Amino acid sequence: MAEYSAFALLKNALTGNQDWKPAWRKPEPKPAYDVIIIGGGGHGLSTAYYLAKEFGITNVAVLEKGYLGSGNVGRNTTAVRSNYLLPENVRFYEHSMKLWENLSHELNYNVMFSQRGCLNLAHTPGQLDDYARRGNAMRHEGVDAELMTPAQIAKLVPGLDVSASARFPIIGGLMQRRAGTARHDAVAWGYARGADRRGVDILENCEVTGFIKDGDRVVGVNTTRGEIRAGKVAVAVAGHTGHVMRMAGIDTMPIESHVLQAFVSESLKPFLHTVLTFGMGHFYASQSDKGGLVYGGDLDGYNSYAQRGNLPIVEEVMSEMLALFPSLARVRVLRSWGGVCDMSMDGSPIITTGPLPGMYLNCGWCYGGFKATPASGWCFAHTIARDEPHEFNAPFTLDRFQRGTIIDDKGQGSTPRLH
Repeated sequence: MAEYSAFALLKNALTGNQDWKPAWRKPEPKPAYDVIIIGGGGHGLSTAYYLAKEFGITNVAVLEKGYLGSGNVGRNTTAVRSNYLLPENVRFYEHSMKLWENLSHELNYNVMFSQRGCLNLAHTPGQLDDYARRGNAMRHEGVDAELMTPAQIAKLVPGLDVSASARFPIIGGLMQRRAGTARHDAVAWGYARGADRRGVDILENCEVTGFIKDGDRVVGVNTTRGEIRAGKVAVAVAGHTGHVMRMAGIDTMPIESHVLQAFVSESLKPFLHTVLTFGMGHFYASQSDKGGLVYGGDLDGYNSYAQRGNLPIVEEVMSEMLALFPSLARVRVLRSWGGVCDMSMDGSPIITTGPLPGMYLNCGWCYGGFKATPASGWCFAHTIARDEPHEFNAPFTLDRFQRGTIIDDKGQGSTPRLH
């Protein structure tokens, strides 16, 4: 498995890089598999990898309607953290954090995980109290958290306006130092390569057009590359969950699809050495290894499947960035993109069996999809293989909304776009 080593790099550098193997095969679909995973993003690929590695289930196909990584796994701001409030979320995302910390070694693929920390800025005494509460909840679950003073914040982020005359004065912040960023494309490629080497078929340009049923039980799918049958069919298509589930006859889902934009600036000298979030609006930023600022803000205010956003959100995000960093007013934006987020009713994910026999569902990730990639695949693989959830994803059922056992980390109520 150790294809990417110092020796291999040296050898290929001397031979014109002619001997590298493709990271994954381009197989033709087989008539049937043990498991079909619809969705070739981070969650689908990690599920396939852990099915093969942890449970020995290798007769698996991952179906991707476009090219691998063309969805949300390549359209996010790369932040990784586990600084949640409620125990269910803290335990799940902390499990993901622990998987992140060994992921490059696990996959023999550099996912460029950088534990530069995540700092949530507080601008009012009440907000700082709320962060203290969250930090205490994190530490109660064994997760690192610390409160920072304005002086400590100014030393960590020298470009930040911490003066008393700032539009939104900073009075402190909550830091998780083990948080950070990872290279989103590398995560997709690493999991794809790892799954492929264990026998998983990754089928690109293979769009699902319908489900095959035996009574109520799902026994396969119709695709643009033909009919494929399977004993188990898993759906992990993020913002397109509602569309795919309607093909199976499920017309109502407790999620909405919204566009979330992200931006990259021109390269600057290093000055932002952590992931930073703005407490008086919805803004978050980090600085990439190439020097560009990677940042984003709130959802676009309408339901959509388009991978692009609108200008009012662009203006809002830029204004919030300048409220924190007035000196960036003349910095140029190089590019932007949009991801389609599946916003659940309570802001927490759904990883469960059903809702039909033979079907398994992974959705409702809101803003947390990328950081959850390892734990999502790990828990979903357990659920598929054992036909029951792991303790980490046991709370994230589909029927919790009907039962009233919601997991509302932000306390925003049943309004998906607010999560």
